[in-house]
Amino acid sequence: MTADIYIISNDTIHALGIKYILKKYFNVSNIVISNDFDFISNKNTSSFYFISTQAYIDNSLFFSTHKNRTIIIGDLTQDNFTSIATNSSESEIVEIISIFFNSNTDSNSNPSIQLSQREIDVLKLIAIGHINKEIAAILSISINTVLTHRKNIISKLGIKSASGLGIYAIMNGYISKSDIKNT
Repeated sequence: MTADIYIISNDTIHALGIKYILKKYFNVSNIVISNDFDFISNKNTSSFYFISTQAYIDNSLFFSTHKNRTIIIGDLTQDNFTSIATNSSESEIVEIISIFFNSNTDSNSNPSIQLSQREIDVLKLIAIGHINKEIAAILSISINTVLTHRKNIISKLGIKSASGLGIYAIMNGYISKSDIKNT
């Protein structure tokens, strides 16, 4: 397996247990363990995430857009998420992970969310704090075109607010926190 695997948990025993199972049964080598989601710099669509319930709660926007590549470790069950109960046996965990990996053979984490390059450009400018008129000027397009791109982005992502789009852009690596305008 060539994808990076991130285990994000405050529970060292759970994290080391998942790492042990992944190395023993799935022959993976790129495993990063952290208790801090912000520590992970390479948040991309080819990564797999094994996360604690707290990591999910703290970063639900990111993980809800990457649910096909995320397993929640704990007793929290979320719709459309794979989860591993804390009292699962080793064989149950291996079976859950095996089914999970087999259902994620395509490299795109969420094929229904595919922004065009121009939508990504508009998203970045929205996220860093530009208003529609400024975006139109920067991209040399009309305000109506900006509004159409915004409408398409909102429709595809289901995120309506500029701050929500900013969080999405940061969590998906389109911009960094330092890019955002201070108001």
